[in-house]
Formats: sequence, C-alpha cells, structure tokens
Amino acid sequence: RMDQALLLISNELPAPGLNLAALSDSCHQCLYQFLAFVPPSNESLRKPGTASVMVDTQHPLTLLLNSSVGDRDLCKIQYHFGEFGNYSLVVKTLSTSTQTVSCDLIINEGPINSYLPILFAFLVYMGILAIVIAGRLLMKIDPVRNWVYKKLNPRATDRMINSELGSPNTADSINCDPAPQSWSTGSRQRLRSLDTFRGLCLVIMVFVNYGGGKYWFFKHESWNGKLHFPSALFSRFVFIMGTSVALALGSMLRWGTSKWKVLRKILWRSFVLILLGIIVVNPNYCLQHLSWDNLRIPGVLQRLGFTYLVVAALELLFTRADSGTWEGRFPALQDILPYWPQWIFILVLETIWLCLTFLLPVPDCPRGYLGPGGIGDFGKYPNCTGGAAGYIDRLLLGEKHMYQHPSSGVIYQSTMPYDPEGILGTINSIVMAFLGLQAGKITLFYKDQPKQIMSRFIIWGTVMGIISAILTKCSKEEGFIPINKNLWSISYVTTMSCFAFILLLLIYYLVDVKKWWSGAPFLYPGMNSILVYTGHQVFANYFPFKWKMQDSQSHAEHLTQNLTATTLWVVISYILYRRRIFWKI
Repeated sequence: RMDQALLLISNELPAPGLNLAALSDSCHQCLYQFLAFVPPSNESLRKPGTASVMVDTQHPLTLLLNSSVGDRDLCKIQYHFGEFGNYSLVVKTLSTSTQTVSCDLIINEGPINSYLPILFAFLVYMGILAIVIAGRLLMKIDPVRNWVYKKLNPRATDRMINSELGSPNTADSINCDPAPQSWSTGSRQRLRSLDTFRGLCLVIMVFVNYGGGKYWFFKHESWNGKLHFPSALFSRFVFIMGTSVALALGSMLRWGTSKWKVLRKILWRSFVLILLGIIVVNPNYCLQHLSWDNLRIPGVLQRLGFTYLVVAALELLFTRADSGTWEGRFPALQDILPYWPQWIFILVLETIWLCLTFLLPVPDCPRGYLGPGGIGDFGKYPNCTGGAAGYIDRLLLGEKHMYQHPSSGVIYQSTMPYDPEGILGTINSIVMAFLGLQAGKITLFYKDQPKQIMSRFIIWGTVMGIISAILTKCSKEEGFIPINKNLWSISYVTTMSCFAFILLLLIYYLVDVKKWWSGAPFLYPGMNSILVYTGHQVFANYFPFKWKMQDSQSHAEHLTQNLTATTLWVVISYILYRRRIFWKI
C-alpha cells in the first residue's frame, strides 16, 4: 500500500526465535512497537525461519531484533524504507565461538519514485502559466491586439481586459456586506493583495482537504514540530481574516454606518459561519448519519465564526471613523497606542490560556502536560492526549462531540478523541486574528506610504520570529512551549504570524505596489472564499470532483483527481468573478 514497504525477515539462528520491533524517528520518546515473531531455523532441513511485515516509509525507522527468550538485543538497524520497496533482513551467526550475530538488510526490489507525478504536474501548470504570460505579452503588440479585437466582440473584450486590471464594485455583490476596502474611500477599490493572500491559502487548503495526492507531507504533523502545508494554511486564513476586519470596519464607519448596524452584521455573520460548520461541513458525517449523539461541535468554520465575533467586536468597540488622523506624542506607534485596551484584553486572554494549560489539574495526567498521549512519553500517559486542552473539551463537550481521528493517532497510536479546533485553542486563534488585525491597521494608518507599510510588516515578522525562537529554543521538542498546531500553542501562533507578515509583504509588494502581478488565479477564490470552502466540502464526493479510480494505491491517480477538483473550484470562482457574483455573509 502507499507509504508502505514489504520486509521479509530470514532467521538462520536456532531456537528460541526472534521478536522484531520498530520505532519511528518522528515519534518522540516512544516505545518500540512489536511487529512480528520470527521462528527459529529448522536445522534438520537447513531452512531458515521466515516472517514478513509491512513497514512504514514516511519516516526513518529503527528496527530492533531481540531473542524471544531472555529479551537479549541482537541488533539494531536504522533505515528509511522506500515506498513499494521489497526488502529482506537476513539474521545469521558469523562466528559460533563468539556468538556474533549479523543483520544484513538487502534490497530485493527497489522502491518507486513516488514524486515523479508531482514533478509532472508542476511542469504542466508551469506550461499553462507560460502560455498565459506569452498571450498577455502578445496582446501588447498593436497588430496582434487589433486582430484579436476584430475577431471578438469589442465590448466583451473591453470588459475582459478591465476585469483583469480592475476589481468589481462591491455594490454588485450578492448582499450589501462590504468586502475589505483599501485606503481610498473615494474609489472604493479593493486591496487585491488581501484577496490574493486569502485565495492562495484557500486553494492549497482545498487541495490538501481533497487528499493532497495522498502524500504524507500534505498531511498534518502528528504532534510537535515540522510545519507541513496543512499546519500553516488555517492559521494564515485566520490571520488574513483579522486584516480584513480592520479594513472592512474602518470603511463601513467612514461611510456613515452606525456601530449598532455593524454589530448586527458581525453577530449575523458569526452565527451563519458557526451554523454552516456544525450542520453542513461536519466530518462526523462520515461515521454515520448525523445526529445529536455524534455531532461534532468544534470545527474550522465554527472557530472562524467565534474568532471573527470576538476580534470584530473588539475592533468595533475601539475603532473610530476617522482612523488615520490620530496625533500623539509617538506618531510611529499610532497604530498601537490608541488601542491599548485591546492589547490588555489580548494579554488577559493569553494569560488565561497559559494558566489553564500549565496549572489546571487533569486527572491521571501531570500538570502542564503538552504531549500526545498514546505511546508517547514512553507510554506513561496514554489517555492524556492534549493535556488540559483535551480535558476541557471532553469535560464540556463530551467525547462523541469531538473530532474522532486526531493526527496523533497514526504515529503515537493515541485512542482518545481530540479536537484540534477545541475550546482552549480558540483563545490563541483570537490572538492570531488580532495580529492580522494589526496588519490591517498598518495599511490604514500608513495608507499613502507603502515603504512604511512594508517596513512595519518586516518589523512585526521579525519580532514574532524572535518570540518563537525564545519559546521553542529553536528546537522541535525541547523548548518551553513547542510549536504545535493541534494545541494552537502560542509559539505556533507567533511562528505562523511571522510567516504571514512576510508572505503578505511579498504579495503586497508584487500586487499592490509594483503591480507586477494581478493576483490571478488566486484572486478569484479569495473573493468568494466562503462559497469555495463550503462548496468543496459539500460536493467532495460528487463527480467531477471525485470519480472511481483504476488503482487506489497510485499517487498519480490521486494527484490527478485532487488537482482537477481544486482547479475546477478556481475556474468556478473565476466564472463567478466575471459575472460579479460574490457570496458574502
């Protein structure tokens, strides 16, 4: 199967036989897991004892062979097996006098190169991009452009060109909820870099949710450490939501909308997001028919809805219609000092997270435990997955109303339900959105000064990076607070905020400052993010987004299907963009 290799063990030793165990390098402080018993050789027939096992190929493994009697270690081998490879482990005695045992690993059949489909897909998309760029360059040549104009309807062609250079008026959207505005209240032109940033994260999120070609690095990290693609996407979506809040609320108030009306919009949007997450986009559908008995209460849209409610209400409470006109003793801090009550509120929230995480007593678990449970920490705390975060969710929500298949179950073999979008982690998602809100304030207060905006993005990204380095001690497991997406640890928030500030800086420079890039194709799903996210979940199992495969163990087929489905949503969002259809809540 995918992510597996076949290992044949040949035992030429006499009785009593061998035990084979394995330990994944990605499993921190874990116990060896028993794989197989290898019978002794048959000396009369001169036939070795044999056994076969499937071994994991995602991470390097350490194989341990010991005697089934006396538990004497005979040999230990560290090796990274290749996918679909066929290997033999031959155990024999080199010297009968010294009882020296050798363990030789032999490659019977080499693994396949499972990354070739990714390379091929990359070349295909690069080819499409090259054709589009060549077409745009040709359109700048007068004879070519004139010929195209003659062949096409001039008015339709004009609209097509304008749709690439401009942006639709928010008055044409499905409802009157204004989208994030730029600093010019007169032109009401959108800040395209925000939509591009949001769309980039959304497109990759759709691809990953559809399976990511079944590649292990497109899955969430089991617990601490490495930040795979999925671990970074949701956090950046939360970040850019905070940025949009600053721009949208500022625009609405400048246009004379009362705060009570804005508050009603905030409450309604939060309610709809949470309702969509619970009723429409609920992963517990796959277990059985959805009912209250197995309804998952937390979720991605639920967390977005609640985070939006808190951050938007906090900003509404302290923002003013004349943002950008503040004059004080420290003009360089005009995007921070007027909002000191917000910072106090966020610091209080973070203090609550720290106290609950490290001081709350959890039955049968050490105080301040941040581990995955299961076989982690040498199997001492198998039912302590997530520490206080998991305990609070089980206590307040109940195990059946949580996510049933956490990522820690694969490597760490934890059996307790754990929800990565649980209650305690929501506090830090609010912090993440608030940092995004700060990015929005920077663009408002320094609206005519792109150098100031970019320099502040660099400063904030650097500060967040320094805080992350201190909290983690620049290590995966040994820091004060490790980076952990499941827990939404504060180090995870500061690290993702660092990357988000830098990424937003690059996109802002390319799209809005230099205008070297229109933002396409990510601009289009970014302007219809709720529709694309909800739609890709609802229609995930329907054609043409999914079809029966010839070989379900082929990365190439999975990658083709997942990329096709993702591309279709980009095309759908482009068609909606051209027709000025935008689903706003």
